[in-house]
Amino acid sequence: MSSELDDISVLNPNDSTPDTVDGVGLARLYGAPLFNMPKDLYIPPDALEVFLEAFEGPLDLLLYLIRKQNFNILDIPMAELTRQYLTYIEEIRTRNLELAAEYLLMAAMLIEIKSRMLLPVIPKDGEEEAEDPRAELARRLIEYEQMKLAAQELDKVPLVGRDFWIAHAFHDPNTVERFPDVNPEELRDAWQAILRRASLVKAHTISREELSVREHMTMILRRLQTQKFVEFFDMFDIERGVPVVVVNFIAMLELTREGLVKVTQAEPFAPIYVRLGYEATGGSGADSIVPV
Repeated sequence: MSSELDDISVLNPNDSTPDTVDGVGLARLYGAPLFNMPKDLYIPPDALEVFLEAFEGPLDLLLYLIRKQNFNILDIPMAELTRQYLTYIEEIRTRNLELAAEYLLMAAMLIEIKSRMLLPVIPKDGEEEAEDPRAELARRLIEYEQMKLAAQELDKVPLVGRDFWIAHAFHDPNTVERFPDVNPEELRDAWQAILRRASLVKAHTISREELSVREHMTMILRRLQTQKFVEFFDMFDIERGVPVVVVNFIAMLELTREGLVKVTQAEPFAPIYVRLGYEATGGSGADSIVPV
């Protein structure tokens, strides 16, 4: 092969030959562009070998041939199996004689089993039926298949260095553990957080108080009789609590609906005032109501 490569000239560094032809280079040989494939290039037959199947031994090959063709392992067709096995032996014997020696021993065993099956079976003394010559081979194949399946299950177990790695960390037992210092500001903030959480947990007692809307209507009318205009916010006594404020507001709405009280506002966003919606005049010994 070296003689053929010597015929291919290596380009001189000072050569002005372009690296590509029409923008495409076929290959590079020793750093030089190769524009045309050599006509007399010799490639040895063993330059490239592709092994489609890899077997770990004769039993592995036999098991592969049996399972591939769905043969019954307890009723092996020895003629077809032996023929296929010998075909494989011929392929590997031309390439690796040492590897073929182990397979040749199994081939001899297969031929012996086949020959024993062709001979008439003569039972031994005390035996009702002679043993099948394939029994020993079937037993070995079953044991091998069980071991192979067990090995595959073991291979699925996570392995150190392949599936995971052990983490390592340095620890000095003589190191004194140091806690962070707490300043007064952090202690104050923690105490305030506790107080805020404690304020959320309170016992709320609901007390029942009977409030009369009619009574509050009377109180509003009496107050408006002494004052012509009263600002809306002054009509409510906030110190008496939310229930009283709500009942007072309902009483005012009821008086407004009946026309006894009017709510006025001079312009938008101006203060809101409340006044009486009637004028009281004397007549027949009693007050009469005159609408305003």
